[in-house]
Amino acid sequence: MPGSARTMAVCTVGALVAATAYTVVFGGNGWVWFLWVVLALVTVGVVTARRV
Repeated sequence: MPGSARTMAVCTVGALVAATAYTVVFGGNGWVWFLWVVLALVTVGVVTARRV
């Protein structure tokens, strides 16, 4: 996995941890999870594009 794809993956995992912590502390927020899903989909797209 090239550097930019690895960086995206690390940021996505970090965002997952942050979204989970936010949900635990402040309660659920649909926008937080929606944005995380968008980030995850972009990351999957970047990783897939780099492998082709």
